[in-house]
Amino acid sequence: MFETKIGIDLGTANTLVYVPKRGIIINEPTVVAISLEDNHILAVGQEAKEMLGRTPETIVASRPMKDGVIADYRVTEAMLRYFINKALGNIRFFRPEVMISVPGGITSTERRAVVDAALAAGAKAAYVIKETVAAAIGAGIPIAEARGNLVIDIGGGTTDVAVLSLGGIVNSTSVRVAGNRLDQAIVDFVRRKHSLAIGDRTAEEIKITIGSAVILNEEELMEVKGRDMISGLPKTVTVASNEVVHAITEDLLEIAKAVKTVLQDTPPELASDIIDKGMVMTGGTALLRNLDHFIAQSVGVPCFVAEEPLLCVAKGTGVALDNLDSYKKSILSAK
Repeated sequence: MFETKIGIDLGTANTLVYVPKRGIIINEPTVVAISLEDNHILAVGQEAKEMLGRTPETIVASRPMKDGVIADYRVTEAMLRYFINKALGNIRFFRPEVMISVPGGITSTERRAVVDAALAAGAKAAYVIKETVAAAIGAGIPIAEARGNLVIDIGGGTTDVAVLSLGGIVNSTSVRVAGNRLDQAIVDFVRRKHSLAIGDRTAEEIKITIGSAVILNEEELMEVKGRDMISGLPKTVTVASNEVVHAITEDLLEIAKAVKTVLQDTPPELASDIIDKGMVMTGGTALLRNLDHFIAQSVGVPCFVAEEPLLCVAKGTGVALDNLDSYKKSILSAK
């Protein structure tokens, strides 16, 4: 059997491609650079991210996914084609089967757009799976058992929270508050506090380097370069980690509120399982320092970060694609 299978975690911030038996073979930013003069795609992934905020008027570097869904269909299709070709090589004899993860709150129209984009990009068949289900599979959670498992998948554009049991979603919610919103909160804070204009990339760097979800006893400092809002000239300021905590707390409380909403609607038997086992966090933003402690304190239920949280969804798509019969209840649609 010459079957080619690819699992794709098509995220707002990063796209990961998983091939069974080979593992994660691509992990690149979900960014595309386009020439406005001839509407030609110049770069995709890491190369395009380097251009963000640094392009002349004739080139636009943008993210074709917004809040986990397709904002620009044509560009997303070109990006999928790029990732499929990079994973399998341009010369191939078989069209691949593709499994793509989508946020929990996606509409049927948005889901159809994902499937159509994958087919147009060269897939033989396209399947769609919810991110929380893929994340749970990738984190090694036995979702087929009659036990409650709560997964919090915090990506770039959306936070998906779901209670899983017997291979399906019992209760879930999706909020459009995640890594990108935290970056924006840092941009706004630095502008207000230090009168300094910085870009999203710098904000993300601050979040990763000195960011924390709870106040630190030993503060860390970071020099940040940007444009002075008053003089318009380049300026360097020092930002402290606890300033970052204050900047992002409001958004983190929204994530905690989403978790509480799901728990409040969870059947008592499953709720007791979740208290025993704790909640599992996946997604790139789960790597924010002390976020597990923040959510555990806010909700009153133990919270753990999965192993390699950034890779869980991509791994889960690959495993589900390799075992279609076992996970057919969890898969949304195919074509």
